[in-house]
Amino acid sequence: MSFKVAIRNFKTLSYVGSYKKMRDRPLRFYCATILGAGYVAYNEFKKSKAEMKEIIQLKNYMAEPITPLSQLQKNQDDMKTQMELLIMRIQAEFCRALEKEEDEEAKFKVDRWTRKEGGGGITCVLQDGRVFEKAGVNISVVSGKLPPPAVQQMKSRGKNFENKELPFFAAGVSAVIHPRNPMVPTIHFNYRYFEVKDKNEVHWWFGGGTDLTPYYLNEEDARHFHLTLKHACDSHDPTYYERFKKWCDDYFTITHRGERRGVGGIFFDDIDSPDQQSAFEFVTSCAEAVIPSYIPLVKRHKDDGYGYRERQWQLLRRGRYVEFNLIYDRGTKFGLHTPEARYESILMSLPLNAKWEYMHEPEPNSPEEKLMKVLKEPRDWLNIEKTKSTAS
Repeated sequence: MSFKVAIRNFKTLSYVGSYKKMRDRPLRFYCATILGAGYVAYNEFKKSKAEMKEIIQLKNYMAEPITPLSQLQKNQDDMKTQMELLIMRIQAEFCRALEKEEDEEAKFKVDRWTRKEGGGGITCVLQDGRVFEKAGVNISVVSGKLPPPAVQQMKSRGKNFENKELPFFAAGVSAVIHPRNPMVPTIHFNYRYFEVKDKNEVHWWFGGGTDLTPYYLNEEDARHFHLTLKHACDSHDPTYYERFKKWCDDYFTITHRGERRGVGGIFFDDIDSPDQQSAFEFVTSCAEAVIPSYIPLVKRHKDDGYGYRERQWQLLRRGRYVEFNLIYDRGTKFGLHTPEARYESILMSLPLNAKWEYMHEPEPNSPEEKLMKVLKEPRDWLNIEKTKSTAS
């Protein structure tokens, strides 16, 4: 493809002016012409490749897309199409990356479902693996009308709509991975796109984030995780990481316990700037950063030794995970308020096993207490504040 474009561009240049004038030019003119044509060809190829990036992945997805393929191909420029194809690809890539870390027989169960009101989803769950006790990777592409409780929840977040019921479209990918080994952290990520029609105006926004929940603190792991997310943010806006890291620390707080769920990451909601395509590209970079941020940690620790004590601590921390998801998580509450909600998929984030022990306190100076100190006082893992103060 690029070779044909190069030939076409070169022929065009040949016809501008006379062939004789070109022939009499020095050699460097020819080199510049060829390089120029090659550059144009490469840009054309890259642009075309970017446009087809998601479409050519169809054969690799975990299941058939929710929206009919003919409709996706017809509306390639529509953000609803772009987002659906992105989350299909991210789901498949992450599921296969996780399966590579498992024993050969451990595979994801794929459950494609539809809802009468509009759309559906694909739920992929792996249970009782040697590496992953429970791993769930969902996508949903749903539409319909939001009932008053769901509209009210949006209003409480600053979205003011006039209608009591709103036509909406929502597409997102969400994953929670609960490893068996306590030395491997749990990861959660979610990236989503909303459209809501209020009267004759369409409102759109993106949201999402990726966060890490270790059971035992490994500072090198935390730095690697945060640095990978920072790189994804910095390629779009150098202020994003610091803003969204704080947002993550504040959001994933178990208020009644006075502690964070984990060591954070990034989190953002209601993103509708600088423009729709730029916001989508930012979300794409964040979603693509999940595998390099997490899989190296799985590889590093999945065969680490542990005993009864570490397992019991893991189960206690999972209890805290359940508390946050059922009491505070906005995505869970929004899903439960959506008509024809699919509860199995919504509650996929819960671990296979968890534990609650009355008034448990970790022993002083123990690895468990070391983790708790970080959960109560979030840390600047990349020393950004220190770098700023030194520079000033």
